[in-house]
Amino acid sequence: MDSTPAGSIAPWPLPSKAFWAMLQALRTAASWTATPRFAGRACWYGLLLALSAALAQAQDDGPRLPCGAAPYPAYAEPGAAPNLRAWSGKAARGWAPPACSTWKPVDADVMVALAGSFRYEGGIDGLLARIGAISAKKGVRYWSTTEKNWQLLVTDAFALSGPEVTLRRADFKAAEMGKGAAFHYAQSDNRSAGNTVYRERVLASEAERVLIESENLTPIKKLMVTLYSPGDLQTLYVIEPRAPGVWNFYSLTRTRMASSMLPTGSEASYINRSVAFYRYVAGIPTDKEPPGAR
Repeated sequence: MDSTPAGSIAPWPLPSKAFWAMLQALRTAASWTATPRFAGRACWYGLLLALSAALAQAQDDGPRLPCGAAPYPAYAEPGAAPNLRAWSGKAARGWAPPACSTWKPVDADVMVALAGSFRYEGGIDGLLARIGAISAKKGVRYWSTTEKNWQLLVTDAFALSGPEVTLRRADFKAAEMGKGAAFHYAQSDNRSAGNTVYRERVLASEAERVLIESENLTPIKKLMVTLYSPGDLQTLYVIEPRAPGVWNFYSLTRTRMASSMLPTGSEASYINRSVAFYRYVAGIPTDKEPPGAR
């Protein structure tokens, strides 16, 4: 299953498996139009249905990160809401990460991609400093699809000098976030119990491109139940200059529940959490209407 809650979608090239889906759909359409009932103009309707099915199949191949190719979904225009897309089920499990990341293929439950652009007159160091200001994330809000209102998302957040929650330190500076750096922080949110330790790794950090991967190092629990085992909640984000004073931002989050017995949660909830982080980095009020998904 996949959904497109908001934003326009760039054309997606047909991959090989979509070609076979198209061929099968055309064969089905041909079988319809071979009968007198569907003769004449009805054959065109069958053809259009076949092409629509093939295009839908083409879009099931998952996200495309901005790694030497145009991203999917495409970047939104500056000032517009970010383009969003979510995948679950077979579409999420079958996705292969690109070589620009260190991710391995996993049987993900949900994936959410966000592609936006925002105005910021400072340089990349200013954005890195904003990302490194872990304590400033406390108070970030998001739209709760359960309560149907704006809720506090991040209840506490602080930087760490290592992977232990006791190693509290001051926020990270941009100079500490060069290529190859790894930094840790602890964060608690409104849906989990206690602080979770995260690690972020800087895969690229230069004036023209920042690429950072994040994952949980400790389990994420609620009411003594482990929702996510270590490494089951991952995010990758890319920041690149688009024009003077304008920046592109792409993020991809993938999740895998600790047990197949647990519900995966709604795609809309993951979408709104992705939007909250994007707004934090972009300097946009995190509870600005409208939310990414209702």
